[in-house]
Amino acid sequence: MPFSCAPEDMLEELVGHETVVGRPNLSLIEAVADWLVGHGISCRILVGPEGDRANLFATIGNADRPGYVLSGHVDVVPAGEPEWQGDPFRLRRRDDRLIGRGACDMKGFVAAVLAAAPGLAEMRPAVPIHIALSYDEEAGCKGVPHMIAAMPELCAPPLGCIVGEPTGLVPVLAHKGKAALRLRATGVAGHSSRPDLGANAIHALLPVLLAARAQAQALEAEGPRDDRFAPPWSSLQIGTVAGGQALNIIPERAEAEIEARAIAGVEPRSLLAPVIDAAEKAGVGTEWLSSYPPLALDAGDPLASLVAELSGNSFVRAVSFGTEAGLFQQAGMPAIICGPGDIERAHRPEEYLTRSELHACHAMILGLGQRCAA
Repeated sequence: MPFSCAPEDMLEELVGHETVVGRPNLSLIEAVADWLVGHGISCRILVGPEGDRANLFATIGNADRPGYVLSGHVDVVPAGEPEWQGDPFRLRRRDDRLIGRGACDMKGFVAAVLAAAPGLAEMRPAVPIHIALSYDEEAGCKGVPHMIAAMPELCAPPLGCIVGEPTGLVPVLAHKGKAALRLRATGVAGHSSRPDLGANAIHALLPVLLAARAQAQALEAEGPRDDRFAPPWSSLQIGTVAGGQALNIIPERAEAEIEARAIAGVEPRSLLAPVIDAAEKAGVGTEWLSSYPPLALDAGDPLASLVAELSGNSFVRAVSFGTEAGLFQQAGMPAIICGPGDIERAHRPEEYLTRSELHACHAMILGLGQRCAA
């Protein structure tokens, strides 16, 4: 089915592209580019270093003038849960619900933007509107930094960026940042009856894991506070531990993955410094998996009042989940989060967006166009 100006049909088309995080997305990106170009909208496909994934950046209006960025990611988490009542990559309509993987997080926002794009182009906005679609956000915002790096060649410095993660169309001013680290320990395999002839990789990890737990406890007990967040401190957790083949074999390899989530004003990677120090002392290897900064938009910024007016909702000060918005702000752009749906429905079977949520977002985007055309 071709893309459509009807938001629900656009969402159906987007959900039908199985753009699972870490996998190719070029079929979707190229189809979106064709749709936009067909409506007279200039568009650039920005292929990432992986070669099979790309960002997309499009501009409605004069790119040499400061404008607004509408940002969304097109990757989704896997959909292997048995509780799905139908194909998760075929949109199902049930009462007011539009059900499918990514319908809420966050192809609903992308559908609202793309469905509005032809109407925005007809408005000929004096203040340009940019569409920024990224890949692999669900892997720690891996795709968008390549697009942000290219933006100085694509447009004038933007007035602001709206990241459409699901917030119930309530503008959000701040979120936590995140850093993720992998630990790798290597030992010497052997029979468990002769530990003196081997080296246990899991044992090698233990002092590093203990350092991680101690850092988590210290952050909660003594770390800086920001009551806008829940919990109001920076946090750290050991998320996965793996190693060993059998009980009677000395483990030759062991791995663990640790994440830290930072309140505004704290650099996420700095939270893992004691873990890295412990790893170096234990001879355990470390590898950064991902990181993105916190977001902190001042309540008095014009972007906050603009999005509150467009959405019809007063802003809230902070959420604890992370988005790409912090990266846009780090690059010098005021950024805010505001999109349709509820984050509690994301990453779950039978993920859905309601028709009313989708159409309200579509109306908000058209409202931005009217403001930019005035």
